[in-house]
Amino acid sequence: MFNIIGAIFSGLIIGALARWFYPGAIEMGWIATILLGIGGSLLAGLITSRGQSEFSRAGCLASILGAMALIFLGHAIGW
Repeated sequence: MFNIIGAIFSGLIIGALARWFYPGAIEMGWIATILLGIGGSLLAGLITSRGQSEFSRAGCLASILGAMALIFLGHAIGW
């Protein structure tokens, strides 16, 4: 139960930071922001996959960059 709440909370923070750092206006609601952050974290986890489960600043930065990559891909395919 707490893992789901933690994923939602961290997804919200990561998604909001990715939207803030991404140049230009990003039109999406809170649910889409949460899903963007969770997707960015999963993308960063797949790319780095070091097997670490504890918090790290490098992992946070990679998650934000992964979410920004998802924003870029979404714009490229016309979402």
